[in-house]
Amino acid sequence: MKKTMVILAVIFIVIFAVGVFKDQIIKSVITVVATQVTGAPVHIDGFSLGVFSQSARISGFKMYNPKGFSQGILVYLPKIRVKYDLGALLKKKLHLLNVEIEIKEIGLERNAEGKLNADELKVVKQGKEKKSKPAEQMPMQIDMLTLGIGRIVSKDYVHAKEPIVKVYDLNIRKSYKNITSAQQLAALIVAEPMKAAGIQGAKIYGAAMLTGVAVLPVAVAVTFIGRDSVQQDFSATFNNAYEEVLRVLKRQGKVAREDKAKGTISATINSAQVYARIIKKAANKAQVVISARKYLFPKPEIAGGILYEVSEKLR
Repeated sequence: MKKTMVILAVIFIVIFAVGVFKDQIIKSVITVVATQVTGAPVHIDGFSLGVFSQSARISGFKMYNPKGFSQGILVYLPKIRVKYDLGALLKKKLHLLNVEIEIKEIGLERNAEGKLNADELKVVKQGKEKKSKPAEQMPMQIDMLTLGIGRIVSKDYVHAKEPIVKVYDLNIRKSYKNITSAQQLAALIVAEPMKAAGIQGAKIYGAAMLTGVAVLPVAVAVTFIGRDSVQQDFSATFNNAYEEVLRVLKRQGKVAREDKAKGTISATINSAQVYARIIKKAANKAQVVISARKYLFPKPEIAGGILYEVSEKLR
């Protein structure tokens, strides 16, 4: 009996070890392949594969900026859920029945030379070079892809050492069918949030079209219409919050009027009229409300960019 228990214990340990090492090996493979496809460093926090459930989960997927930019994150995907076809995988074909990806944040960055980090990805450069061929990969088929798109934080270093920051809060979900390559998937993940935000002129749109997906820029993002303000509560005194908002507004544009007693500041940034209100909620708690309009049209991306910079200092 004792011998049987020992054998069972050994079998259990072996199965557990194989499962752990299996996930670690696949995690490393995904990291290497994603880096090769995009040309940017990739890190994954966790990976788990269910053989019987034919499902997989990836947590904390981070793609960092390519060379020539800051060390910030270009794409942050906190959760990826996959349903796969085990039979196809045994035949060396990656057939994914359903893929759900949560895009929490896209970090766009335009450097001092005017280059956009998204346009420097390998999928864009390969698309421009007709003769170049991607490295041989396992055949891929994604039946249904769902993207949950959070926000874009855009930083522009063209005109100054300190960036002009805009934040586009999208919070939308979009679905796609028949994705047939890792390049196509990468282009969709980066280009679709940019399209939804109305960001124009990026080269990655062309790369997405060449991979088989018609991704075209639009003039205005419908999700922003009629919404011109953002707000956030901070664990900070009224004085600290007010001074930080004032500092950001002075750096980004020209302050027209300030009234600390009322907690209000008016400024002009990128030809938009910006109004900030700082409200004392408690001894060490303040609320910051930022609104922005340009020619009477809401500009939430400008308001969001200001609040983003304030939050970087007060969080």
